[in-house]
Amino acid sequence: MAMVSMLISLPTLTTPNSSRVNRYWQAPKRSSAMALASANTEIATTGVKFAEGEEKLPKVVLTSAGGSEADIYLFGGCITSWKVPNGRDLLFVRPDAVFNKKKPISGGVPHCFPQFGPGAIQQHGFARNLDWSVIDSENVQGDPAITLELKDGEYSRSMWDFSFQALYKVTLQTKSLSTELVIKNTDSKPFSFSTALHTYFHASALGASVKGLKGCRTLNKDPDPKNPLEGTEERDGVTFPGFVDCVYLEAPNELHLDNGLGDIISIKNTNWTDAVLWNPYLTMEACYKDFVCVENAKIGNVQLEPGHTWTATQHLSIN
Repeated sequence: MAMVSMLISLPTLTTPNSSRVNRYWQAPKRSSAMALASANTEIATTGVKFAEGEEKLPKVVLTSAGGSEADIYLFGGCITSWKVPNGRDLLFVRPDAVFNKKKPISGGVPHCFPQFGPGAIQQHGFARNLDWSVIDSENVQGDPAITLELKDGEYSRSMWDFSFQALYKVTLQTKSLSTELVIKNTDSKPFSFSTALHTYFHASALGASVKGLKGCRTLNKDPDPKNPLEGTEERDGVTFPGFVDCVYLEAPNELHLDNGLGDIISIKNTNWTDAVLWNPYLTMEACYKDFVCVENAKIGNVQLEPGHTWTATQHLSIN
């Protein structure tokens, strides 16, 4: 895919008729638990609070006026739960997930940045291995939002020697969960990156299907991930009968996931030009039947000049 260069202004985080608080709170380091935010600490913003998650890792809990709820761990900037008003969690965290910072959280919506998949640096990059900071929160007519920030540091520069800023805004509504990712080049030299949101959806894998991909160019990584087969998707509904690992290039900006459990989830996006479907099948026998991954991605490298930004949004919703 062609390199992409674009200039987009950073989003304005202030919204009219909203309550808003700047927190500028840095996630605790590995040696401290919750020194700056004890469990259930309320932020001044309605519907936004700090809490202790698994293994006492700090997380932010969003609660909408309509009764939905979302959990976002500061480690990895990872959304691990999205519960709609009926109590059903539409995201999935694998039973082998660990919350000790020794590896990324396996499940929910992990970040892949500045590299998707294998490559010059570690698998899927480093953004999912670092603590993000809360820099802003707001509530607009009962819909809470939180903005996280990640900047370069010694760890990131040890493998990717560039200065950058990543902003990640998560907004919860009664029947939707929206994210906005902004990557800014704060360096004096250009850099390139690829990225994705590796979203795990709770599903009955054998009953799940994805519509909207017919006609897309495909890179099928089954059976050889290192030599994907090029093709074209001919199915109206893509299913998960076994191992699935396929990239869909130049995918439409709206897909529909039938999770096989009675939910139809709309997956809309802007600027995530590609999509990835994944289910590990028997290589993850303990849980493969319970989830599918439908990922918004930017497979081709984004070339970003100093001072320029790249923005992509994702909007998940149910009827």
